[in-house]
Amino acid sequence: MKNNQLKVRLVLMLILQYAAWGAYLTSLGRYLGMAGLGPQIKWFFAMQGIVSIFMPTLMGIVADRYIPAQKTLSLCHGLAGLFMLGAGFYCMNAGAGVQFGPLFALYSISVAFYMPTIAISNSVAYNALGKAGMDPVTTFPPLRVFGTIGFIASMLLTNFVKIGGVAMQDNYNQLFSSGILSLVLCAYALTMPACDINRGESKSLAEAFGLKAFSLFKQGQFAIFFIFSMLLGASLQITNGYANTFLGSFAADPALANTFAVKNSNALIAISQASETLCILLIPICMKKFGIKKVMLMAMFAWVFRFGFFGAGNPSMPGVLLFILSCIVYGVAFDFFNISGSLYVNENTTPDIRSSAQGVFMLMTNGLGATVGTLCAGAVVDATVYNAANPSWPKAWYIFAGYAFVVGLLFMILFKDPQKKTA
Repeated sequence: MKNNQLKVRLVLMLILQYAAWGAYLTSLGRYLGMAGLGPQIKWFFAMQGIVSIFMPTLMGIVADRYIPAQKTLSLCHGLAGLFMLGAGFYCMNAGAGVQFGPLFALYSISVAFYMPTIAISNSVAYNALGKAGMDPVTTFPPLRVFGTIGFIASMLLTNFVKIGGVAMQDNYNQLFSSGILSLVLCAYALTMPACDINRGESKSLAEAFGLKAFSLFKQGQFAIFFIFSMLLGASLQITNGYANTFLGSFAADPALANTFAVKNSNALIAISQASETLCILLIPICMKKFGIKKVMLMAMFAWVFRFGFFGAGNPSMPGVLLFILSCIVYGVAFDFFNISGSLYVNENTTPDIRSSAQGVFMLMTNGLGATVGTLCAGAVVDATVYNAANPSWPKAWYIFAGYAFVVGLLFMILFKDPQKKTA
């Protein structure tokens, strides 16, 4: 009974963890576009990558050596929530005169403290399960699924709830929702089982920041793997930043303004997260049948279809079916690379640098890759939509699809399947 109660408590923590993110991640671009900040969308989403380069490592050191992880989680969510609420209050008071500088500053500080909580919440869960005598490797994944469910629920709340007759996805209330959820978790995290800290262990600066794992770049195949992790990571934030903005743009056409895909774009995009949840279950089967390289290639070419379907679709029937297909293939595009890539790192590194190597993988994908990719995607959207004489969203999506295709083709040629190295 105690173990079941602990699982319920961890499920609630994970729901809150990802609901705070889902409240705005896929809808912020739509609001920014409506507020006249369309050309600046890229900076808001690039900031998540920028802070991911250093903040998770810094706060991880704090949690390991100075402040127990559950209290660090509380502290980070408290600050993230307060600054996100500050962003919401700024937008509310600014009305139609929202300026990039103040909003971006408040938002940036909020995400700087939110991004480390993704890893810290995992650590809190692993600690609690381990102390309860349960195996985190087998027990945690089914619990983590509820985090994605929380993300989806929060997206749907942002889509369907209207305040003052306006859907939250169309205004600043999504920021208030995220801030409140973070503050709830700030308080709830303090009720989690206590995590140990280790003040006595002495680590070099290189070890503390995981720099030792960069020696893997000396190995040819690992260098190729990490470089392609960065290149594919460039795709991660593109649809988060621009899919909702793109769907909202159809509102300018009276014939399409009241279609489901336009009025409820966040709900449509939520299919992506539902697909992500289901595709997790396919990974063990596909890994066993096809091996790591083929599974990773499935992910890379799934990104081609993810972007291509957006470019070819439209909100009316049957075009909306292409939007739905784009959301369905997202599960393969996201899960198959992130999880199979993590397994590749785990299986091909020694225990002394295994955790650090995972950190390098995250740095290349969600840090450098996502940052560079978001800024480059923003330049493409600026050139084809915001600064173009004849704006064309499909052209932007086809450029993204072409990029993903080239990355996949090069990976197919250059990366050797670990199972076939000696063949």
